Amino acid sequence: MRFGVLGPVQVRSADGAVVPVGGPRPRAVLVLLLLTPGRVVSLDRLVEGQYGDDPPAQAGNAVQAQVSRLRRALPGGLVEFSGNGYRIAVDPDDVDAHVFERLARDGRALLAAGRLTDAAEVLREALGLWRGAALVDLPHGDAQAARFEELRLVATEDLVDAELASPDGTQVARLRALVAAHPLRERFREQLVRALHEEGRTAEALAEFEDARRLLADELGADPAPGLAAAHLAVLRAEEPRTRRGLPARLTSFVGRDAELDRLAGTEARLVTVFGPGGTGKTRLAVEFATRAGGAACFADLSNVDSPDAVPLAVLAASGLREPGSRPGRTDPVDRLVAAFDQDLLLVLDNCEHVVGAVAALAHTLLARCARLRVLATSREPLGLTGETLLSLEPLAASTADDPAVRLFADRAAAVRPGFVVDADNADAVVAICAAVDGLPLAIELAAARLRQFGVAEIAGRLAGHGRFRLLSRGDRTAAERHRTLHAVVAWSWDLLGDRERVLARRFSVFAGASLAAVEEVCGVEDADEVLADLVDRSLVTVVDGRYRMSETIRLFCAQHLDETEERDVRRAHAAYYLALAQRADPHLRGAEQLTWLARLSAEHDNLMTALRHADRETGMRLVAALAAYWWLGGRRAQAGEVAAALLVGEIPDGLAEEYVSCVVHAWPRPAADHWERARRIVESGGLGRLRYPFGVALWGMVAGPPENPHADPGGLLGDDPWNLALGLFSEALIAVLDRGAAEGERGMLKALAAFRALGERWGAAQSLDWLAQDASWRGEWSLAHDRWAEALAMYELLGTTEECAELLCHRGRCLLRQGDPDGARAEFGRAAALFGRPAAESLLGLGEVARLTGDRDAAAGLLAAALAADEGGAWRTARTWTALARLADDPDEKAELHSRALRAARSPMLGAEFAAAVEGRAEVEPAGRAALLLGVAVALRGTARVGDPDVARVADAARAEIGAEAFAAAYARGAAMSRNQALTTVGA
Repeated sequence: MRFGVLGPVQVRSADGAVVPVGGPRPRAVLVLLLLTPGRVVSLDRLVEGQYGDDPPAQAGNAVQAQVSRLRRALPGGLVEFSGNGYRIAVDPDDVDAHVFERLARDGRALLAAGRLTDAAEVLREALGLWRGAALVDLPHGDAQAARFEELRLVATEDLVDAELASPDGTQVARLRALVAAHPLRERFREQLVRALHEEGRTAEALAEFEDARRLLADELGADPAPGLAAAHLAVLRAEEPRTRRGLPARLTSFVGRDAELDRLAGTEARLVTVFGPGGTGKTRLAVEFATRAGGAACFADLSNVDSPDAVPLAVLAASGLREPGSRPGRTDPVDRLVAAFDQDLLLVLDNCEHVVGAVAALAHTLLARCARLRVLATSREPLGLTGETLLSLEPLAASTADDPAVRLFADRAAAVRPGFVVDADNADAVVAICAAVDGLPLAIELAAARLRQFGVAEIAGRLAGHGRFRLLSRGDRTAAERHRTLHAVVAWSWDLLGDRERVLARRFSVFAGASLAAVEEVCGVEDADEVLADLVDRSLVTVVDGRYRMSETIRLFCAQHLDETEERDVRRAHAAYYLALAQRADPHLRGAEQLTWLARLSAEHDNLMTALRHADRETGMRLVAALAAYWWLGGRRAQAGEVAAALLVGEIPDGLAEEYVSCVVHAWPRPAADHWERARRIVESGGLGRLRYPFGVALWGMVAGPPENPHADPGGLLGDDPWNLALGLFSEALIAVLDRGAAEGERGMLKALAAFRALGERWGAAQSLDWLAQDASWRGEWSLAHDRWAEALAMYELLGTTEECAELLCHRGRCLLRQGDPDGARAEFGRAAALFGRPAAESLLGLGEVARLTGDRDAAAGLLAAALAADEGGAWRTARTWTALARLADDPDEKAELHSRALRAARSPMLGAEFAAAVEGRAEVEPAGRAALLLGVAVALRGTARVGDPDVARVADAARAEIGAEAFAAAYARGAAMSRNQALTTVGA
C-alpha cells in the first residue's frame, strides 16, 4: 500500500484504489504512526499529537478507540500493538514523506557531484510528491510540518541550482514567484540575480539585488550574504557567467590508489588517459587527483552525450559557457572553448569510451591551441593520440586482509553498518568477497551495501555461487544508470562492441585465460588476433606475458550471451584443444623437460579443469589419464576426484581400460569396492595392453598398494619405454626393500636412481633417494641418510609435489626419533601435517609417537586414534598405528590384543619390513626368551636391524635383564639366522 501525508492523508491499495480511513481523529493517529514507520509510537505521544498539552481525562481510551477504527479501515495486521504503544508495519518507501526526504538527499548528492541532469530529474520527482501542505491532518504537528516545509524549500533551491547550471537554464518568472513568496530567502534572490545575468538582463539583475539589499537592511538590519554579494559583483564586472566549472564534491573517502596518484603527479604529459574496465574507479581517481593538484579545473561528464557532434557542446556546458544565442561573436563551440581554456587549467573529460573519436579530435585541437591546458581523460579504451600517456587502472589487490580491496570494503561497510571492522572472525569472508568480484571497486562497494540485509559470510557464499549479478543489483540511485548495478557496468561496455568483437568475447568466456594460439583454434573467429586486440583496447580483456584473460565478472557476463548450440560447439573445441595439449605434454613430464612442461600445464591448469568438467565421458576419461602425471607431480592429485568418480558410471568404453583405471585411482571420495576390484583385475591380468600413459602404473601401485603377489614380474606391463624401464627397476628394488631385505633392495634402488638421473627425471630420482635414505637410517648411517633426504626434498620442491614432500618429512621425523631428537621429529611431523593439508595418518601417527615417547599420554591417545580413523589405504597401513596404541596401553590383555591386530593387519599383503615392525611390537608382551627370539626374527624378516629404535631397545633391555645377556644373545641370533619361511612359521604366520 501507498501512504501520503504531504497534503491531506491519502491511502491507496496496490492497485491504486483509494482506501477511506475515517474521520479526523483516526487520520491524525495514522499520520503519527507514518512519521516513524516500523517503530513503536507510545500511547502518550499519540495523545499529545491528538490533543496537545491539555488532553481530556479519558484521552488514552479515546486514542485506543481511534486505533481500533483505524485497524478496521486498513488491511489486517498493519497496525500492531507493542508494549506501551503502536506501530505500523510498512516500509518507509511506502510513505511519501520519507521517499521525499531520500530523493532530496540523493538530488543534493548528484548536484554536488556535478551530475546536473540527473540531479534535476531526482529533485523534480521529490517535489512532485507534494499535494498540498504537509501533515494537515495532524492537529498539533506544527513543528514536524515546519520541518518538511523547510526541506521542500531547500529541495526547490537545489533544483534551481541544477537548472541554472544546465545549458537550458531556469525560468525567470518562476524565480520571481519564489522570491515574492519567500522575500527573505537570500538563496532565491541570488538565483534570480544569476538567472537575469545569464539572459543578459543586467539592469534587472542589479535592480533585483538592490531590492534585496534594502529589504534585508530594513527588516533584519543585515547585509546580503556572500553568495548574493558574489552574484552582484559578477554582474558589475560584466563577467562571463561561470557555473560549476569545478570538480564534483567527494562524498566518500578515497581508498587504495596511492600508487596511481603518485604516477599522475609525477608525469609532465599534457594528455593522460586513465583507462580500464568499468567500475575500477577511473572517475574517482581523476577527481581525487584534480582535487589534490589544486588550481583551476573543469570537469565534463560525457556519459550522457549521445552523438559525437555533441561533445564540444557538453564540454561547453560543463565549463559554464552557454551558447551565445543572440549575442554577437563566437558561435563555434570549439572556438569558444579555445578562448576560455587558454589558461593554466586541468580539463577532466570523464567517460569518453562511447564517443572516443570525437573526444580525441577535441582534445587534439584544444591541446594544440591552448598551450597551458592539460587534459585528463577517463575511458574504457585509450584515445589513441600521439603524445598520450596511458595509466591502466587495474582492479584492487584482494588476496589478504591488508590489501586495498579489503580496506575499501571495510570503509564502505562501516558506512552501512556503523562499527563494522575487518577482524579475525570475518577476515576470510571479506577477502573471499573481494576476490570473488575480482577486486573491482564498484562491485566491492555494491557488496558492502548489502550488509544491510546479509552478513559477510552469506554475501561470500552467494557470490561463490555465481549469483553476483543478482546480489549486486542494488546500487546508489544517485549514480549514473550504468554504475547502479554490476550488470549495468559490464553491459555498457558490451553495448559498445561490434558484431565480431561480441562473437569473440562470448566464445572467449569458456577460457580461464589463454594463449593467442588457443583462442584462434577454439573460437573460430577470422583475424582473431586483431579482434582480441580490440577487446584489450576496450578493457574487456587483459594481456600479461602473452596470455589473455577476462576478469571473472566480465567472463560470466559474456557467457550469458552464448546460446546452447554455440556453447556446445565451443566447449567441444576447447576440450579437444586441451586434451591434445595434455597428450603432447605427458611424455615430456618423464624426462629432462619435466619442469618446463609442468610450468606450461600449470599456466593452463584452470583451462584443463574446465575442459574436464565440460567434456563428454570419453574425452573426460582420456583427460584424466593424460593429466595423471601432471596432477601427481604438481601436487594437485585430489582436484580431479569428483569428476573422475562421475566418469566411472557405466560400461568401460572400448579401448579405454587404461583410462578407466586412471579414473579409479583419482576418484574421490574413494570409489566403490567393485571398481577397485575391477581395476585390479585389469592391471594384474595384463588388460591394459601397451601403455599410453606409463605414469598411471606408478600411481596404481602407490594408491592401491602392493599386489597380492609382490613378487610378480611387472616387465611385460611396463614395456620398453625408458622411463617405464627405470620404473620397473624402482618397483623391483622397492619390493626388495620392503620384503626381501635391505641390502638387496639398496643395490636395486641405486640402479633405479642411475636410470632416472640418466633421463633427467626428478620425481623417480627423488623417490629412489628417499628409500635409499631410509635404508641408510635403518643402519644408523645418519649423515648419509639426511644427505639423501635433502637431495630428494630439493627435487620434490622444484616439482611442487607437496604430498611427497610431506611423506619424506615423516620418514625423516621417524629417523630423528630413533636418533633421540624428539623436538626435531615433532617439527618435521608438524611441517608434514601442514603440507598434507588434511588429517593424514602418516603425520598424525608421527606426532602421536612423539607424544607417547615424551610422556604426553593423553595427546598421544588422541593423535593415534585420529591416525587410525584416517584410514588412508588399506589395513596393512594401519599396522604401525595398532602397534603404537598397544605400546600406549596399560592393561596387559588390551596390549596383547592390539599387538595381535597389528600382526593381522601387516599380513595383507605380506611385506617383510612392515611385518617385522609388528613382530617387534609383539615382543613386548612375550616372555623374555621369546621376546629375544622375536626381535631376532624381525631382523630376518627385514634383512637388517633398525638402529636406535627406543621401543625395541626397551624390550631388549628388559629381556636381557631377566634372562641374562648370553641367553638373550643366543635367542636373538637364532631368530636372526632364520629363513623367511622359518621366521613366518615361528611367528605363526
